[in-house]
Amino acid sequence: MLLNNLIFKNYMKKYLLFGITLFVSNIVFAQNDINKYPEPEFSNEVYYLKKDNGFSVVRLEKNSSKIESKAKLGGFGGSESAYLIEGEKSTTRLNLLNKLSFVFSNGTTAKKSNSLQDSMMAANGMDASMMQDMMGGMNDPANTITLYKLEISNGKRKILLQKNPGAMTFGSKKQKSSDKYSFSVKKIRNGYWELLIDKTLTRGEYAFTHFGMDMGSADGSVNIFAFAVE
Repeated sequence: MLLNNLIFKNYMKKYLLFGITLFVSNIVFAQNDINKYPEPEFSNEVYYLKKDNGFSVVRLEKNSSKIESKAKLGGFGGSESAYLIEGEKSTTRLNLLNKLSFVFSNGTTAKKSNSLQDSMMAANGMDASMMQDMMGGMNDPANTITLYKLEISNGKRKILLQKNPGAMTFGSKKQKSSDKYSFSVKKIRNGYWELLIDKTLTRGEYAFTHFGMDMGSADGSVNIFAFAVE
């Protein structure tokens, strides 16, 4: 009986040691995986994530645009509203790949903790980490970022928000807008996400729009991050 107890205790010690080793190893591997993702130089921008021989980020072409609307014959000949980008081709050219992924950071992971500020918040019953998580959630790219395929017209690229053919236009009477592409959002760390395009993009011009809290301006303009797949 005593021998059986000793064998059982030794077995449990080995099992517990194995479990602890496995747990620690998983934490180390997960942390190493997280550290593979570089922090972009600028926050609140969409970057292309290049995964060749280690991870690196490539800044997309950044533009600012506001909605431009025009109508023909007072709207009877049709009307449209769109975001316009100068030039027919993006300066950021990406190779045609099966899967394209991008990253977005709101800068919270890059900011260093301010001990005095954190102490003042704690004295007032506020949790600094909770506030940081809340701010990160407000800029969640699943809710604030949209990917469009751009149309080319008169030497410009455009995100067509709405096009109405009008009462006097022959042919199709359907309203039209630029194609949107869905993506899956993978949280890498607090305030940092990877955007995985759900299906293969064909050759053409594309752009992300971001409607975060601090991205708009008084004139209604929005930042646009453009790229081309070739």
